[in-house]
Amino acid sequence: MSESSRPEISVVIPVYNEELNLPTLFARLYPVLDGLGRSYEILFTNDGSADRSLQLLEKQHAARPDVTRVIDFNANYGQHMAIMAAFERVRGETILTLDADLQNPPEEIPNLLAKIDAGHDYVGGCRLDRKDSFFRTYASRIINVIRERITNIQMTDQGCMLRAYRRPIIDAIVQSGAINTFIPALAYSFAGNPAEVGVRHEERHAGVSNYSFYKLVRLNFDLVTGFSLAPLQYFTMFALACCGGSFVLVAVLAIRRLFFDYTAAEGLFTLFGILFFLMSVAIVGIGLIGEYVGRTYQVVRARQRYHVRAMLETRG
Repeated sequence: MSESSRPEISVVIPVYNEELNLPTLFARLYPVLDGLGRSYEILFTNDGSADRSLQLLEKQHAARPDVTRVIDFNANYGQHMAIMAAFERVRGETILTLDADLQNPPEEIPNLLAKIDAGHDYVGGCRLDRKDSFFRTYASRIINVIRERITNIQMTDQGCMLRAYRRPIIDAIVQSGAINTFIPALAYSFAGNPAEVGVRHEERHAGVSNYSFYKLVRLNFDLVTGFSLAPLQYFTMFALACCGGSFVLVAVLAIRRLFFDYTAAEGLFTLFGILFFLMSVAIVGIGLIGEYVGRTYQVVRARQRYHVRAMLETRG
């Protein structure tokens, strides 16, 4: 594609079972982008949806083939793989990511672009007055604090996918070849002048969240282990502390046995308690080491991360 035909803005939207939200998304998103007075494209990635999402995306491509592109996965590979597939195909100089559930309103896009125009290379959205449940909101804040201390990645709201990137940041993400990655954190590690901006947060327009509690925990565990060796280091220090404490406890039990009144049954249960505790520590350590070894295995085997079944686009 020639430089003159490249759009100024690319909007990347992963889609998974969002047939109830897509018509409203189309009705709100396209007028916002048309009103910017800049050339743009929108890349939708159908992440193996089981509902009519793909059919709606096909109709939208037929209605606006000049700006609409659709990537169709053969299966569900997850939100971040859907975004990565789009990043590998975007044409714009400024790239934005947006969820399809309308919790982050498309009308906030100009606010992020204003920050980009001010000279920042990466702009993250921070949800104001969140509409999520009490548990999810405050659990997210706690996880943000823990994640920041471990990884030194300073993102106020890691869960907000309304973000803007300059082209060099996207190129660096794609060239990194990361297998399991949390894209906002990876982008932050490449950014030279990041910024954040407050954005509105709305109730989910329709349907239910595709992120279960397990997926959220898994995502944050991937984030921590993917960007830092701190968990291994902390565990090593904890294991050393346990060894020291066990030595002291054994010494105390030996002294009681030799010089004080001692009950065999009491000592037996104490030893059982110590044994179970140390076994638990060892199992946790093995699991943690296995997580890092598994990441190495995924990189070494170099298996295809996703499979694109079809690509709908109009060649310029």
